Amino acid sequence: MLTCEHGGNLDRAISQFGGNRKEWIDLSTGINPYTYNVFDLSSDIWRELPDQQLIESTIHSAKIAYQAKSSCLPLAGVQQAIQHLPFIIKKKTKNVCILYPSYNEYEVQFQRANWNITRCQDVDEMKDANCAIIVNPNNPDGKKFLPNELLELSNTVGTLIIDESFCDLYPHLSVLPHLTEHHKNIIIFRSFGKFYGLAGLRLGFVFSCEKTINEFSYTLGKWAVSGPALAIGVCALTDDSWRQQTLEKLKADTLRLDKIAQQNGLESVGGTNLFRLYQCNNAKDIQHKLAKQRIWTRIFSYSEYWIRLGLPKEDGWDRLERAFRS
Repeated sequence: MLTCEHGGNLDRAISQFGGNRKEWIDLSTGINPYTYNVFDLSSDIWRELPDQQLIESTIHSAKIAYQAKSSCLPLAGVQQAIQHLPFIIKKKTKNVCILYPSYNEYEVQFQRANWNITRCQDVDEMKDANCAIIVNPNNPDGKKFLPNELLELSNTVGTLIIDESFCDLYPHLSVLPHLTEHHKNIIIFRSFGKFYGLAGLRLGFVFSCEKTINEFSYTLGKWAVSGPALAIGVCALTDDSWRQQTLEKLKADTLRLDKIAQQNGLESVGGTNLFRLYQCNNAKDIQHKLAKQRIWTRIFSYSEYWIRLGLPKEDGWDRLERAFRS
């Protein structure tokens, strides 16, 4: 049975290398270091169940922010929907093609549901698949696909699932502006917490035709997302100024991280403006070297040469450079 591999497992780092959470810089995830400034919420938001008006307001804000036309449902993080995905997609033959390597939670959940899984290296290998899953841009290598490529693929597969968790960084890659109710075989996920630096809030979205959205809604039940998460989501999604300023900061920080990595013998493989993937002679050695300085990174069981780093907060850059030199 395939096991889940995730970044953010700082407890493991502490158990192996010591220290406490305040001493560590966690670069093992792709979460924005510039956290959106959460406003004070009224006591009513915390006390009451979220009403339909708040839910509809969140959906409306998400559609505008993502330029979406299709039906939408807020989620308590994309992970919530992924766990139910194999059971919502009703196929007589349970065969799924997954772009590989990628976010491995999809493979884990489909394997648990007894689907036959094919790992594909390219979109062309997915044609005629019963079900196809693509993360765009991909995690961890940042491979990117244009909307027309994915829309063409949707015409050749039974169901196409597109994970756009990092598409906030590259809006031109999103299929959402092109998705309508007529695209009944496409399901698109959007993460909220990664770009807004609020992963602990647990908010995300699924977009598809009305029938599929109703199936997700029925499966997940009423009040699947908390009122505070919805209220914060509305505020953040409508803050265009913060979004544009943050995109510029992340772009500059990505160049800075690449420069540091290259100066220390790491070769860029790809990534996004929230995480970078590098190749080196021994990824575990680099991870342990940085961990001794209380900096945690991500390595992968399928490659001894790949290491992924997220972006540090402003006060973490000097520590990162010193750790590489140690």
